[in-house]
Amino acid sequence: MDELLREVQAEKEYILDTFLALNEALQRKEKTVVELAAISTFLQNTYNGIENILKRLLKFKGISMPVSGSWHKDLLDLAVNNQIISFELSKRLDEYRAFRHFSIHGYGVLLDKEKLMPIAESLPYLWKDFEFEIDAFINSFGNESSSSE
Repeated sequence: MDELLREVQAEKEYILDTFLALNEALQRKEKTVVELAAISTFLQNTYNGIENILKRLLKFKGISMPVSGSWHKDLLDLAVNNQIISFELSKRLDEYRAFRHFSIHGYGVLLDKEKLMPIAESLPYLWKDFEFEIDAFINSFGNESSSSE
């Protein structure tokens, strides 16, 4: 359990560092293609960190990672089915999963500021809810071991 906690904490710290950089990019008055590409990268980095946390939690539970072309979506479904995150949260995360896919496979010069800014500005709220749910999940393991002693 200690190793899991260390790994999750490391991901959280990377995500919080990414939020600092995202905030700096969002504060810039002018949003040229360079700022939009930076914002896109920070969104993608944060979502990757969220996936890394989910993968670690599933591995801790002894659940194998899906192997398919849709494994990113399957990961969210597994996290819901194993009560790591709620269905409602998975739907919100799915918007970022889809954005991550576009960001990786698309072109930064095609980023639409009107679509990008709302998801960038709502990311801290999503993160807060995600962190609350995964912390509750992790804490449930501590409760299980103390109640079985």
